Amino acid sequence: MLNPDAKLNPHLFDDDVAQAPTRNGYGEGLVAAGDANRNVVALCADLTESTRVEAFAKKYPERFFEMGVAEQNMATVAAGLGITGKIPFIASYATFSPGRNWEQIRTTIAYNDANVKIAGHHAGISVGPDGATHQATEDIAMMRALPNMKVFVPCDAIEARKATLASAQIYGPIYLRFQREKTPIMTTDETPFIPGTAEIFWQSKKPEVLIIGCGGLLYNALLAARELEEKEEIGASVLNCPSIKPLDEKKIVELAKKIGAVVTVEEHQVQGGLGGAVAEVLAKYAPTPIEFIGMQDTFGESGAPEELIKKYGMTPKDIVMAAKRAIRRKK
Repeated sequence: MLNPDAKLNPHLFDDDVAQAPTRNGYGEGLVAAGDANRNVVALCADLTESTRVEAFAKKYPERFFEMGVAEQNMATVAAGLGITGKIPFIASYATFSPGRNWEQIRTTIAYNDANVKIAGHHAGISVGPDGATHQATEDIAMMRALPNMKVFVPCDAIEARKATLASAQIYGPIYLRFQREKTPIMTTDETPFIPGTAEIFWQSKKPEVLIIGCGGLLYNALLAARELEEKEEIGASVLNCPSIKPLDEKKIVELAKKIGAVVTVEEHQVQGGLGGAVAEVLAKYAPTPIEFIGMQDTFGESGAPEELIKKYGMTPKDIVMAAKRAIRRKK
């Protein structure tokens, strides 16, 4: 059942559940952060509408910088702003930032521990028809490998707003990952969001598998948990893990030891993403059978988002099958 302590959307499983892209939450959070702190500034690489920076640019034109199609320059300018008292947020498609400007992020932002927030938009294969060149599926791995860098992957638009606001209040480099397509609203304003903490969203009485997810694909994890419980009579726990770095190692290890089987779910390469981060922690503290749902060392392609999710094995059915495999391995 849904964890009442998480204060989730009571209409989460309705056929007409409200949906919105996580990028909308970034736009709302950016304006709210600007309202709260005059040192918040925004930079964009000629994509203000797509990245939802438009509202901030209109409200605070003196604190907005249009950098043009020049992500490398955007990162280095932001680094200078970030070490001189401003709180810059930079936005572009994730294939370009951090994809195109990773070296500048590494050397001018992360190395200097500059107070820059990097918003990577249109992440994952759900970008759809834009195809592999615009489907960032390696960005979490690229960013969590950088010293000083924090990585947040909100599950819905409400959590995206919270993550953006929280990022403005934390000193140092942060990578925020957002999706273009609408995804179900799973949380509410009362749902806890604490950087470095994971929250249980689904809890069966006797869970046999722990499903750890992030981003919009967490909804499929919840659908899978419901199917496991209601149709397969298999209990599950679903852990929302929006903070990839720092990771909630204590909670993950505690639950893995108690439950004994793990499945990770993400719209990203399984190498180096959430799955890789969880596997590293479990290998060190609690070796546990684990299955990985995500991109399996392959690029995406053009297609409708739902078709691509199905082709690359990230549907609720795929998660159910992975859960069964993980449970078999622990016996």
